[in-house]
Amino acid sequence: MRGIPFNIGWKFFLGEPEAPHLTATNDADWRTVSLPHDWSVELSFDQEKGEACTGYLPGGIAWYRKHFVTDENMAGKKIYLHFDGIYNRASVYCNGKLLRFHPYGYSPFVVDITDFLNPVHEDNVIAVKVDHSRYADSRWYTGSGIYRKVSMHILPKLHIPVWGTFYSTPVVRDDHAIVKGQITVTNASDQDQNFDLIGKIFDPHGNQVASQSITYRIGPNEHDEICMEFTVPYPKRWDIHQPNMYRAEVDIIVGGEVIQREKTSFGIRDFYFDKDKGFFLNGRRTLIKGVCLHHDAGLVGAAVPGDVWRRRLELLKDMGCNAIRTAHNPVSEDFLDLCDEMGFLVQEEFFDEWDNPKDKRKNGEEKFVDYITRGHAEFFREYAKEDLQNTVRRDRNHPCIIQWSIGNEIEWTYPKYNEATGYFGMNASGNYFWTLPPNSKEQIRENIRKIPEDGYDIGKTAKKLADWTRELDTTRPVTANCILPSASYESGYIDALDMVGYSYRRVIYDYGHEHYPDKPIMGTENVGQWHEWKAVLEREFVAGTFIWTGIDHLGEASVQKPWPRKSSNVGLIDLAGFPKPAFHMFKSLWSDEPHIHMVTQQLEKSLYELRDGDLQEKEEGAWQRRLWFWHDVNHHWNYRAGEQIVVEVYSNCDEVSLYLNHSLVGTRYLHEFEDRIYKWLVPFQPGELKAVGKKDGKTVQTAIYTVGSIHGIALQTDKDSVKADLDSVVHVTAQFVDEQGFAITNQEERIDFEVDGPCRILGVDNGSPDSVEDYQKNHVTTHLGRCLMILQGTAPGTITIRARNIRTNVVSNECQVKVIPSSVDLCP
Repeated sequence: MRGIPFNIGWKFFLGEPEAPHLTATNDADWRTVSLPHDWSVELSFDQEKGEACTGYLPGGIAWYRKHFVTDENMAGKKIYLHFDGIYNRASVYCNGKLLRFHPYGYSPFVVDITDFLNPVHEDNVIAVKVDHSRYADSRWYTGSGIYRKVSMHILPKLHIPVWGTFYSTPVVRDDHAIVKGQITVTNASDQDQNFDLIGKIFDPHGNQVASQSITYRIGPNEHDEICMEFTVPYPKRWDIHQPNMYRAEVDIIVGGEVIQREKTSFGIRDFYFDKDKGFFLNGRRTLIKGVCLHHDAGLVGAAVPGDVWRRRLELLKDMGCNAIRTAHNPVSEDFLDLCDEMGFLVQEEFFDEWDNPKDKRKNGEEKFVDYITRGHAEFFREYAKEDLQNTVRRDRNHPCIIQWSIGNEIEWTYPKYNEATGYFGMNASGNYFWTLPPNSKEQIRENIRKIPEDGYDIGKTAKKLADWTRELDTTRPVTANCILPSASYESGYIDALDMVGYSYRRVIYDYGHEHYPDKPIMGTENVGQWHEWKAVLEREFVAGTFIWTGIDHLGEASVQKPWPRKSSNVGLIDLAGFPKPAFHMFKSLWSDEPHIHMVTQQLEKSLYELRDGDLQEKEEGAWQRRLWFWHDVNHHWNYRAGEQIVVEVYSNCDEVSLYLNHSLVGTRYLHEFEDRIYKWLVPFQPGELKAVGKKDGKTVQTAIYTVGSIHGIALQTDKDSVKADLDSVVHVTAQFVDEQGFAITNQEERIDFEVDGPCRILGVDNGSPDSVEDYQKNHVTTHLGRCLMILQGTAPGTITIRARNIRTNVVSNECQVKVIPSSVDLCP
């Protein structure tokens, strides 16, 4: 149920004006905004006003107001507002009355405003206070404001409520599928109601393929769940390569009149996790090639237009990725729609904190908080059930979702379990990344029994969360991302789960399968290195992995270096959506099509040394223990004459030949490299460096060139037209080039964009985690010689785009983008 869009014409005030919740308050001078809206990303990065954990962007307190008139269509109806996400501690008022306090920033919620509306033809005001004064209350960037969409639902008193349908497919065969519909019907009147419920199923082409009707009676002020069952012949299954979507329609009919028609998209598929054989989708063993994603998208912050996510997901799809873990919170309804459409499997995660808080600044000294770092833990025990179950109700019709995750690395916040493992404390015997548990499972069990309780019990809380999930959906397994599974197996935590996810614990896959053979296992947070995927390929019982992370995210900025740094730097794709070296490594691992990518580095700065006539790791076998950060490499071929340069090629080709100025340097074979990185040592000569790979009878190649000074700017758009729509945007990339037109990746200069036409500049970025230039401008300094601007059309017309470097007066080519009408206007 999507309702009526309620996103245009909101008034916004950053601060606390007088009586902002009252209807009579004059808001004429407030700024007009459209939702989704993130005010933090509009502000400057500030070391004094921000914190590294949330990307040095400020929070604060702000108010939103929206006026609307009660029309005739609302008379005698039930009126609801659905907020898909507000960060955070939101208070919702209608005509001056406080209706709802909703502290969690990621869960959807519905507010009944029926009894608080003014009479027909009179004005109403919805006011929302957003209190993000605790601006460092997360370990990553959150955004601030009504950063997801809002919708209004006008329903008869006898109605299917918001999130009132659930379709599952208990039987899926080649010749037929059974679709089970669970339809909630609410009678908000004070009289019995007789009605007919007619359900229909439509295939991906819009053809009706099944139907059922039921006559029903419901008492006053009651709600019932009505079951319907449909047989669909020769179903077209939803799959990662063929994401077929069906549609269900249910009509409530009273006296021969349809008073409500509820449409729901769903997919027909079956899947299961086997403790010995891994994951099966539609009867086919399928390796989960997943990445973890945060909810922000660089320059747009947390208010992400659909086309921004589409571009990013298309890149991941091209890499061979087939799954997303929503780290570490529920995502938007729109994001899951895209995953349904594009064929991504999804593990949706609920919480990063349970009973106890996490330290936001250092990811280590758990349970330490001050005012600005107080997160959701203080509200968890009161609101967790509602937050979790609202999410499940909203999302359980999405075929993309294959797992519910109740928590992320929760063990850190229950210190007794850390101590029980033997990894930590005075008897610690090694790095928990690479060693088996120092204590036996019997010792761990006994230690847990002896150590006094520390306020809350992790196993009991896990069981509550898992039970609340299963109350609403038993078609998907309940899991969690366990950072200390050796303790969690013995604490009752994993007992509550259907399967277990390992966080950076690939070294104990065999341990877990041997000692606890009844629980399926997979990696749910792993570093983006070959050794992680190798461990999966070598173990049939491991269902797959989720790499940390698919795309860089704002926040967690002090993990690698101090200010100025705004983001984590461990993604396969950077903040601006440009692929990084690790992306190409995983494309060579996850894609069947031949792929080749080349980088370079000076020998003394590389990971290697010349030994026995060949390049060898300085630390033998170090590739097996590389963690999050990709090693330092360059994307250019500009060095001093004769300088010894290491050339690396990431490829799934069986053989690669390297050429310098058309002369063969050498041919190498993939089986020669344990670390799957082709390597040559080449004395530098200016010119062309080309790598040619062969695989399955196909040839692919890539080349880099010695470049001169900046001569031009190559401007490119990812589409020729956009809609004047909240979700429709155009990505504009600018790349410095030399006189021959070769991309320059070793020189940085400022680029100014010149834009004419009916559009809004959402922002600019260069993808670098170290850039703390404002997003909300039309100029930015490049990184690797390039940058990105995102534009949103506002009205029909033509957008004209140019770029310029003021210092050299170098001007780009000109691009034009048409803006076509949309059913939703951006400007009220």
